[in-house]
Amino acid sequence: MAVDHATARDGFALSDDERSVRDTVRDWAQREVAPGAAQRDEEERYDRSLFERAGELGLTGLPYPEELGGAGMGTFAWVLAIEEIAAADMGMAVSLSVHILSQLCIFGHGSDEQKQRLLPGMTAGRELGAFALTEPEAGSDAASLSLAARRDGDDYLLTGTKIWITNAGEAARYVVFATVDRSKGRAGITAFVVEADTLGFRLGSKERKMGIRGTSAHELVFEEARVPAANLLGEEGDGLKVALSALGAGRISIAGACTGLARSALELATRYALQRRQFGRAIADHAMVQAMLAEMAVGVDAARLLTWRAARLRDAGQPINSASSMAKWYASDVAMRVTTDAVQIYGGAGYSRDNPVERLMRDAKGAQIYEGTNQVHRLIVAQHVLETMRRGG
Repeated sequence: MAVDHATARDGFALSDDERSVRDTVRDWAQREVAPGAAQRDEEERYDRSLFERAGELGLTGLPYPEELGGAGMGTFAWVLAIEEIAAADMGMAVSLSVHILSQLCIFGHGSDEQKQRLLPGMTAGRELGAFALTEPEAGSDAASLSLAARRDGDDYLLTGTKIWITNAGEAARYVVFATVDRSKGRAGITAFVVEADTLGFRLGSKERKMGIRGTSAHELVFEEARVPAANLLGEEGDGLKVALSALGAGRISIAGACTGLARSALELATRYALQRRQFGRAIADHAMVQAMLAEMAVGVDAARLLTWRAARLRDAGQPINSASSMAKWYASDVAMRVTTDAVQIYGGAGYSRDNPVERLMRDAKGAQIYEGTNQVHRLIVAQHVLETMRRGG
């Protein structure tokens, strides 16, 4: 295993394969993804060709086994990739993260028949996936969802709505969470795979977002949508287990994306500080600007290390609930702080939509909210600390 000296200072050595993934994705993202990011944001447009190109590069199934069309690289390689994609365009990173998340539900809880039927087109980048959990009254409190599923012969009839569903309108396949009996609470929640052409299923209103506008998000409407019982993931009542296990890994992906976003903002702010002159010298020579850049750099490195730790734990089969919450919470807060400071370093120019740091700041805010608000992740981490102490340290 060759040591990557560029990352050895972080306490991690990359294998040849991991370094190859990182460098290949960085080259692709900077050449093909970054140049159109601002225009996609302005037009609120998803570029399907980038998803297809990601499939050609093996990114759309990177962490999954080769026998199912994946690259068999694991979570750590995936976070290396998602950091590079987010450094170019957070919208594309979020779309791919959700795509990976939706596959994880099938990979982790689907039958052999379901895996063979549903996953190959997704891992190959032909069929985009979506993850449909959020409802008007069910966000962080996922157990309170009300989308109803009623058995009807060999099918289930789904009735209700979902909101803020990333990739909606572009996805071929949705992992949807509904309740077969609301009186059972968590025990009634059940997971289904819903195909885009399902009778009784349609798109509702498009979400008008502050940031991450280069990927689509819509309301989903189910009007007795007929879903085959063969598309039930696990058993009735397994849905919350399916969702939470996937979200635990999904948070590591989002943490990697936030690290890439923050890194991009730091690089842009540093270049600008070296070029912009005030009071007869570059603003980078002023101590207060140097202090800001130093704080930004520490935040980016710390976010990366928390993310890498969580990814390594998952690849080793270790518990990740607290580690993934720490990584997602910290990295998204860092992304918000670093992008805000980048706008400040740019000054008036940073407040203009003609400069990329404005877009990065808008994109960062969303990451503090989705896949569990950071307030919820503080509770998860606190509960882990208390439980560990109660067990005797």
